[in-house]
Amino acid sequence: MSHNTKVEQWISQDKKRMKALYVAAEMGLSNWCLAAGFVRNLAWDNMHGYLHPTTLNDIALIYFDESDVTEVRDRHIEARLKSVSDFPWSVKNQARMHKRNIDRPYTSTSDAMSYWVEVETAVGAALDDSGALVLVAPFGVGALFDFTITLNSKRPKPHEFRHRVAEKKWRETWPRLRVIGG
Repeated sequence: MSHNTKVEQWISQDKKRMKALYVAAEMGLSNWCLAAGFVRNLAWDNMHGYLHPTTLNDIALIYFDESDVTEVRDRHIEARLKSVSDFPWSVKNQARMHKRNIDRPYTSTSDAMSYWVEVETAVGAALDDSGALVLVAPFGVGALFDFTITLNSKRPKPHEFRHRVAEKKWRETWPRLRVIGG
């Protein structure tokens, strides 16, 4: 079974994650996915043999829409999401995030993800127009199976990387992980 198929299987078997995907799809956003811990944590849970998924602090709904890049729009979307579900949503239009990160303008959600601090975090899931599960992974999903937390070479800020690894307590939650870079 391919790594992609395995990740898709894990997601499709997780009722809470599937419900979040259906709720997010109802927003009708362009070029969207649920990313970061949504996929990464589930993969690490499965790789560590955990019988129950670890708690998600937030569900990162990201999308790409250059027509309205205001944070106000993201807060409105979050409010809509919270009115129909009790998930801890965090919504960010990737069309504006290059400014915060001091990068060149991004061209898509996947392009924006390719600048994220850790390779393993840059994996998302969405539903296509037919309702089929699709993965968004600019680096692929292979690193999720390597028990690693890897500094993205596009984001050569080791201090930021080390801070995130410590703050997120990933090695405490998933003790088999190794830190690569930084």
